Amino acid sequence: MSQSEINKRKTFAIISHPDAGKTTLTEKILLYSGAIQVAGAVKSNKIRKTATSDFLEIEKQRGISVATSVLSFQYKDYKINLLDTPGHKDFAEDTYRTLTAVDSVILVVDCVKGVEEQTEKLMQVCRMRNTPVIIFINKFDRDGKDPVELLDELEAKLRIRVRPLTYPLGMGNRFKGVYNIYKNSFAFYRPSKSRISEESRVFSGLHDSGLDDVFGSAAAALRHDIELVDTIYENFSLDAYSTGQLAPVFFGSALNNFGVQELLDTFVEIAPAPASRSTTHGEVSPHDSKFSGFVFKIHANIDPHHRNRIAFLRVCSGTFERNKVYHHVRLNRQLKFAAPFTFLAQSKSLLETAFAGDVIGLYDSGIFTIGDTLTEGDVFMFKGIPRFSPEVFGVIRNLDPFKSKQLEKGIRHLTDEGLAQMFVQLHSNEKVVGVVGALQFDVLKYRLLHEYGARVDFLPMAAFKAFWVRYDNKKDIDDLVRFRSSSLYHDKAESLVFIANSEYSINLARENNPNAEFLSSTEHNIQTLHLQETAQITAA
Repeated sequence: MSQSEINKRKTFAIISHPDAGKTTLTEKILLYSGAIQVAGAVKSNKIRKTATSDFLEIEKQRGISVATSVLSFQYKDYKINLLDTPGHKDFAEDTYRTLTAVDSVILVVDCVKGVEEQTEKLMQVCRMRNTPVIIFINKFDRDGKDPVELLDELEAKLRIRVRPLTYPLGMGNRFKGVYNIYKNSFAFYRPSKSRISEESRVFSGLHDSGLDDVFGSAAAALRHDIELVDTIYENFSLDAYSTGQLAPVFFGSALNNFGVQELLDTFVEIAPAPASRSTTHGEVSPHDSKFSGFVFKIHANIDPHHRNRIAFLRVCSGTFERNKVYHHVRLNRQLKFAAPFTFLAQSKSLLETAFAGDVIGLYDSGIFTIGDTLTEGDVFMFKGIPRFSPEVFGVIRNLDPFKSKQLEKGIRHLTDEGLAQMFVQLHSNEKVVGVVGALQFDVLKYRLLHEYGARVDFLPMAAFKAFWVRYDNKKDIDDLVRFRSSSLYHDKAESLVFIANSEYSINLARENNPNAEFLSSTEHNIQTLHLQETAQITAA
């Protein structure tokens, strides 16, 4: 595979607190790239033209994103793979998993509200992997916080150094536009919600008399602010950005197509190409000749007219080729794919080849789970695809006994997606669904009814958290089995899970079973591979 193909790939996610403008920015990036001609408007849950990246019916009705969308398109000489993630905290796990599949992130911040709770949590995940971050401060067509105040807040709450690359002149009704600090150009604000209408003028520098001609007395304030920024904030460093230590900052209004061009042009220039990734057998480089990749998302019924499942796979090394045989590591099976696709939301195009950094869709007959690895024969799995303990639990109640098969199939498919986790009680076979937030129950009910014809309710269950139990010998969990069996479940991978009803009960379980581990998070399929390898060694 040529070096140039790798360098052309820019794979990133857009993340934010709900309502900061993340999906709107996604639309406008597509608009500027030419991937779409007219952008949708997502505002106050009233959707005139639904956003391209929100393709689930429930997303269109509520005006929020509840699933990650994959958007692949060309911009200039680059192949862009953009993953639009849910902003709502109840769908945070989908966002966290998606961040394992990208090489960088654009973080959207509302200039009125500043840094919000979910923004901080998402930034923590980025810091765990030193993911490069660009910050876009949105909604400058409204009256919000002072730019310098926002910059200070970013540094204090997100614990990252920042460097503005553009700077606004005015805000709200007085918003004139943004000055591009490095290109010494000014982009004039001309509100337009559906089409591109951005004008700019290049100056020789801050002391260009043309600034006075254009802005009059406001030119002095602009010079003062930018000179202050240059004094306070360090110069932009590509190395500091690439290692997640410094975040370049842009200002604009995504709804009105403003500031997006500067953001996009800078992004393709500085955002990193695909990098090496950790596996159970060491690092895999994107330059390795052999293909490898992992599944980070599964989506059932992406096309409501065809009840199919799509597994989204991030290519990590080598070249993926249509109709070539690949090794499914967890199942130890050989597979080939006649119709792999690239996506623009639910629209798809057949592809012949894909390179490191690309995200592709594979038709799934039920053989994939999140975290699965495909290789050209090597036996390893990619690490770092998280699975977190749910915090809200509900016992499944079937409201239509004649649709039991449909319910079972629907729950299996939707939990495969990672929308929720299912646990089966060891002795009673009672089925419990665990989610991060209660809104996920509403999505499950809606999709089970409209995609599978199953009517269901989730009865509240008093529980604190689920903990995966790791042990070497059955004696290690003797107390757990004898005295707390009603709290023991199996997950879909047949791993033992202890659902504690309080913090006291998990502390007591740890105290009485000191040789067992109680984990509030695990990595998808890593344990499965470990069990396979242990079995092979034992057999040998």
